[in-house]
Amino acid sequence: MSILFSPYTQRGVTFRNRLVVSPMCMYSSQDGFANDWHLVHLGSRAVGGAALVIAEATAVTAEGRINSGDLGLWSDAHIPGLRRITDFIRAQGAVAGIQLAHAGRKAGTTPDGARALTPEQGGWSPIVAPSAVSFAAATHATPHALSLAEIASVVEAFAAAATRAVTAGFEVVELHAAHGYLFHQFLSPLANQRTDIYGGSQANRFRFLLESVAAVRAVLPADKPLWVRLSVTDYVEGGWTLDDSVALSMELKAAGVDLVDCSSGAIVPRVKIPVAPGFQVPFAERIRREAGVATGAVGLITEPAQAEDILAAGQADMVLLARQVLRDPYWPQHAAAALGVKLDYWAPQYWAVKPR
Repeated sequence: MSILFSPYTQRGVTFRNRLVVSPMCMYSSQDGFANDWHLVHLGSRAVGGAALVIAEATAVTAEGRINSGDLGLWSDAHIPGLRRITDFIRAQGAVAGIQLAHAGRKAGTTPDGARALTPEQGGWSPIVAPSAVSFAAATHATPHALSLAEIASVVEAFAAAATRAVTAGFEVVELHAAHGYLFHQFLSPLANQRTDIYGGSQANRFRFLLESVAAVRAVLPADKPLWVRLSVTDYVEGGWTLDDSVALSMELKAAGVDLVDCSSGAIVPRVKIPVAPGFQVPFAERIRREAGVATGAVGLITEPAQAEDILAAGQADMVLLARQVLRDPYWPQHAAAALGVKLDYWAPQYWAVKPR
């Protein structure tokens, strides 16, 4: 009996297996609107057998986009294009999720994040952050430090975007508190130099994310799961640590978060990260064990037996795939065959190649 291909339920949502398509930016939108690319990209992964397909980091404000090609949900006008996608994903037996995000001081950059866009290239100003500290002074703009009123408006923007996400047919909402974007900037002492209630102590640095979680949980139906993606460590002395992530995850669970999606890094440039197959899995294992919350493992998980073993060992509850499902949208089907599992959710249009 494969754990990887066993159903899993959170709140009122049942996933047909434990495989998740991780949110990956496509930088193919205009003014935040979804188009045929997003339908084909996300839809094909649902056809391929994943249980949950999460749409890319979707900006809750226009100025919060990583790049001008990001998806957006700052307007009701964005809903119909996304609804077309969620209807298709659901028709394939998969669950549609969306990651809501604000890039903070990493907004308005090139797709690889290497530098800020000029106004002529479609960049914008001001960009915002907890403190007026640039991501990289030589290549990125100095952000405007958010006022208390502006922080409150961003919290409201996340709640409004979550409301739109539900209307658009998404059944899982994930808040992006990783990879050096705005939530992560408030969490990490490397980016947060505030001296008010949002800076300094660990509890103060948690505050913005916890307020946003509360606001989003309040507008989500009780039967819809809420996830949070964390960069579990900054890999830099004086930065955000795994111990911090365990403490935060305890509070996230108490606030109604159903899963912590465990990634790492990207708060500052040129950090040495010990990249290797499954290198972030121990983070998911420790948070799951010590915070008592479900976790998702992500990062260089490429082999079916590897994914199965992560779940069998109790290191995580879900496995998220990124580059591997870019290479192969049908990886879940191929993984099932490798593990000797016969699936009953092959698309009927593909009957000719369904394993007998």
